[in-house]
Amino acid sequence: MKQAVIDIGSNSMRLSVYETTPAGGFSILFKDKFMAGLAGYVEEGALSQEGIDRAILGLRGFRSTLEALGIHNVAVFATASLRNIRNTRPAVEAIQRATGFPIEVISGQEEARFGYLGAMEELALPDGLFVDIGGASTEVVRFTRGQIVSADSCPVGSLKLYRDWVKKILPNHEAVLHMQAAIRQATLRVVRQPIRQSLPLVCVGGTARAALKLTRRICRLPESVNWISAQQLEEVVAALSVSQKTAADLILKTEPERIHTLIPGMLILRHMVEGFGASQLIVSKYGVREGYLCQKIRRAAS
Repeated sequence: MKQAVIDIGSNSMRLSVYETTPAGGFSILFKDKFMAGLAGYVEEGALSQEGIDRAILGLRGFRSTLEALGIHNVAVFATASLRNIRNTRPAVEAIQRATGFPIEVISGQEEARFGYLGAMEELALPDGLFVDIGGASTEVVRFTRGQIVSADSCPVGSLKLYRDWVKKILPNHEAVLHMQAAIRQATLRVVRQPIRQSLPLVCVGGTARAALKLTRRICRLPESVNWISAQQLEEVVAALSVSQKTAADLILKTEPERIHTLIPGMLILRHMVEGFGASQLIVSKYGVREGYLCQKIRRAAS
């Protein structure tokens, strides 16, 4: 059976289409994304009409794609994009009316849990730490013996940092210092003790994928590599810190859509690696959409 899952995120909206099997397996058939930047349309804690219109535009585009492909099984969920605003209910209702898609707004803990479960579909690690850096929030999961010990959502993300502290496209030194302080404050409750260096730090999300691409380019690694050492991460941060022009050139050659959010996201990623004392991080190709698929849709089919 073909099943589509749409994730309304704070920075990007993403569509994934899967072929599912009666036994509960899946394979990815198609992916699409729309860089809505919804966190940039939050004014005085509420998503503006322009932001609502951006979400509607993205979903209507996805609907046209799905209709062309003849796919009718669609599940739509929203994360911090619609969760961390004071007009969640009217915004969701307006988007649903305009698109015809029912939307489930998941909690921060659910987002963390789904992201971890999606990553484990690929990696199946018994112990470690999971991090998902989004546009407006960062989810952290500790897991032991294949079980979740804690699942937390921190109110800091790459697009939120950009909007709060960066005046132009790339941050200056003062903006970096402000963002570092904001990251420490937002993660104070979660990043409270180191993990054993032998344990992996598993990462998902656009920032992690872009960081891996940058690392492959700067450290000349093969495309098959899916992990970054703490030392390599420092090399990437150092390369981005040479000058704004150097940083812009690197990002534009690697992940141009993230020209404004990649450095804020990298600061969060670096803080997580340093704060937990991780020696390396592993980037999973699966994440919150796959976790949502497995938990929600498989369960409904069983």
